[in-house]
Amino acid sequence: MATNPRFVGVTGLPRAGSTLLCQLLAQHPEIHCEGNSSPLCNLLIGMRHMVSDDTFFLSQLDQTFDRSYGHLTSAMQGFLHGWHHDCERPVVVDKNRAWLHAVEMLLHLEPNAKLIVCVRELGQIYGSIEAQHQRTILIDFPDHLADYDRFGRADMLFAKDKVIGIPLASLHAVTDLPKAVQKCLYFLRFEDLMARPADCMSHIYQWLGVSPLRIDPEAISTGIQESDSHFRMKYLHTQHARIAPPTHHDIAPRIQARIESAYAWFYQLYYPNRLAPQAATPAR
Repeated sequence: MATNPRFVGVTGLPRAGSTLLCQLLAQHPEIHCEGNSSPLCNLLIGMRHMVSDDTFFLSQLDQTFDRSYGHLTSAMQGFLHGWHHDCERPVVVDKNRAWLHAVEMLLHLEPNAKLIVCVRELGQIYGSIEAQHQRTILIDFPDHLADYDRFGRADMLFAKDKVIGIPLASLHAVTDLPKAVQKCLYFLRFEDLMARPADCMSHIYQWLGVSPLRIDPEAISTGIQESDSHFRMKYLHTQHARIAPPTHHDIAPRIQARIESAYAWFYQLYYPNRLAPQAATPAR
């Protein structure tokens, strides 16, 4: 029987380099990485919701809990492994920002799974989104944020049910996880990846247990372009053949101060020296 590939999820904040990271992971001959955002995590969460409301399943738990729960575990493991059934490489990468939120469920199904968590200075995340909105200002956001002023839009983007706020809450909850779970997480700062892509990727390849590979930042293979239209063109996933320094976004001082004040814990954990160069390391 063929061995299932080692599972690696790519997760984290939006506009924090997950598209580039997947593009670089796909350069390695031992890694299967399609690059597009995957529905796999959403489907597993949906299965949990569905079976938890299924009366036939619930009726079995009183008398045959172990057997019925075993059926469910086996079925969800089969779904997880079957999703990438055509992967012929030792490692498979699946990208979805929800993996960090669902990490304990993932590890219950696949104990050897690992997650790479992409982070970026929060003001620049907001700035990237706002800059793209200004380029497409005649189109509204999927959650209708266009009518807010810039301060109000920033406030909404960081709300607990919005595009920055949802994964940010998952990041905040990491410190509550058992140490054994935290050891499965690798935090990658966008700024480090842009400044030292070859070094960062060499370290990640080592952490994943694959053969050494030195990538060439000037010659990167591109894959299938992810669809952006269903995001109303607000969160682009463009791939490039070379790594170029990102545009620095000028943020209104009031907005930047609000972000740094509200999310001081984030800066303490990931930017203790405020954008100073620092090697990316696995969670300790």
